[in-house]
Amino acid sequence: MIPIWFYLVCAFAFGSCIGSFLNVVVYRLPRDRSLAFPPSMCPGCEKSIRFYDNIPILSWLLLGGRCRNCKMLITPRYMIIELMTGLLFVAVFVLYFMYGENRFELLGGKIGIEAFQAGGWFFYLIHIALLCCLLAASAIDLELWVIPLSLCWFCTIVGLVGTAIGRTIVDIGPPDPLIIGFYTNFPMVKSSTVTSLSAGAGVGLIISMVLLMTGVIKRSYEDQGLEDVQEQLNDKNFPHRLEVTKEIVFLAPIIACSFVWYMACKLPVLAGRWQSWTEILLVYGFLTSLWGYFVGCAVVWATRILGTLGFGKEAMGLGDVHLMGAAGAVIGPVFVVIAFFIAPFFGLAWALYQMFFKKTRQIPYGPFLSIAVFAVMIFHKFFMEYMKNVYLSNG
Repeated sequence: MIPIWFYLVCAFAFGSCIGSFLNVVVYRLPRDRSLAFPPSMCPGCEKSIRFYDNIPILSWLLLGGRCRNCKMLITPRYMIIELMTGLLFVAVFVLYFMYGENRFELLGGKIGIEAFQAGGWFFYLIHIALLCCLLAASAIDLELWVIPLSLCWFCTIVGLVGTAIGRTIVDIGPPDPLIIGFYTNFPMVKSSTVTSLSAGAGVGLIISMVLLMTGVIKRSYEDQGLEDVQEQLNDKNFPHRLEVTKEIVFLAPIIACSFVWYMACKLPVLAGRWQSWTEILLVYGFLTSLWGYFVGCAVVWATRILGTLGFGKEAMGLGDVHLMGAAGAVIGPVFVVIAFFIAPFFGLAWALYQMFFKKTRQIPYGPFLSIAVFAVMIFHKFFMEYMKNVYLSNG
């Protein structure tokens, strides 16, 4: 039998290596540079970093935070992200498979390491992928006030594909129609209603994307780049209301197709066929994850549009929209909404900290959303039981 400490050591080592890659993502992705080429090099002397100087955490400590060749200082951010990622991998493993109320549970009462070996590892990897994307997005957002959409799209694909095939890998049983939006392992919704809305919205999204790529729909903030993000935010004469109306036009086909598909699936001639389709685990898993994506996007996008129209300045960024969409694809519609509404409390805590210590630096909202998603993932059973009780008490 493999000892527990071996799992923890492997989780920390693997996490630290992923953290080293996240450092590459944080620096290169928002600057449109390749993540693979050229190999890691010192920005000072531009010499390639040898493999023994690229060991996560350890190399930075042994080199004293300096380049071996030119002695240029290496920011401690690299070691911090590697350490944080390693500890994150360990913490999630401990909480999901070792201790506490959040332990992963399969049919037959399998918990702990037994559950991990029986397929829980797949669920663990999907959640870890989301947390890594949140960590990288937060680091980029803190530095450049922007969240690369490609990072969010990658995590969304992981959520959609992972949830679709997850039920065939992990023995968690058939979906329970009495549970709406709650999950123990993967996102779950009531298949007879929400999946039809999800499918229709998916068709509408394809239509909107085609119209956008052909130029029929204009892209909002089309000329906005990294160098003028802050300038546009502070420009009182910039037509923010006009720009956000382009996003309303983009969303119109999604909303319309979602409603049309939902109404069509209620017709007697289609209701039975649609029900049989949604009973296929791959289809059911994909549509439930897709609905989580749309709900995650919707709560932030509605805030962005209403806030921009009301105040005449950009309220939240599109990166935040896609970030919560990616989170919704992994953790489901109900929990991503909960995360959205608890995020302001983390923002308030930061504001109080600034007030108390007389700090003046403002930070973007992406890190607060990321912390909220992490909190919901860690305490999801607490929220699940609370929401279940509310649902059952209301009939």
